[in-house]
Amino acid sequence: MAQIIENNAGKSEGGKRKPKKHSTAIDMTPMVDLMCLLITFFMLTTAFSKPKAMEIVLPEKNDDTTKVKSPQIPEARTLNIILGENEAIYWYIGLANPAKPPLPVLTKTDLSKDGIRKLLLEKNKDVYQKITELKDKITTGKLVIPKDSISSEIKKIKNEDKIGPIVLIKAVDNIKYKEFVDIIDEMAITNIARYAVVDINPVELTMIQSAPK
Repeated sequence: MAQIIENNAGKSEGGKRKPKKHSTAIDMTPMVDLMCLLITFFMLTTAFSKPKAMEIVLPEKNDDTTKVKSPQIPEARTLNIILGENEAIYWYIGLANPAKPPLPVLTKTDLSKDGIRKLLLEKNKDVYQKITELKDKITTGKLVIPKDSISSEIKKIKNEDKIGPIVLIKAVDNIKYKEFVDIIDEMAITNIARYAVVDINPVELTMIQSAPK
């Protein structure tokens, strides 16, 4: 803010008034306040706009495949989720093995709360209930543990699970990236302890073609 300071000079000896001299001074106080506000604004917006990454644990690469045995997955606990075209989702229990007919029947669903999420919650009821009870105890103050230990307790519950589903996520070609992210989010929302992203096999492609539309 600029201020004009008047400097009134006295009369000269001859009785004539000397011309008034004006000087300007700039008050920088409002500028300092504005600078502090801008710094605060940019600090907050920078913190809020940090990119969010989805953590996915991938298996280590091993060139020597002769000594590596595929893990044995119980068929009764295996839940196959297939991302199809036009945002369609199919699922079945067990393994699609042509050598052991009949083949499983595909069931079509979607990403709504009454679709794949309802199915996952039903299959993972035990783990989901234990984690929900743990969070409720922490929220209500019945259980006091450090924040850093919460994730460890949740991980412990998942590791001790012996009856929950083992989800195998598969997808046909040309699906949208958003669909893949959404199904991974459903795994986190429903507290699925074990899931993996695997390739779809030709048998499952044939099953999708004959599945109800």
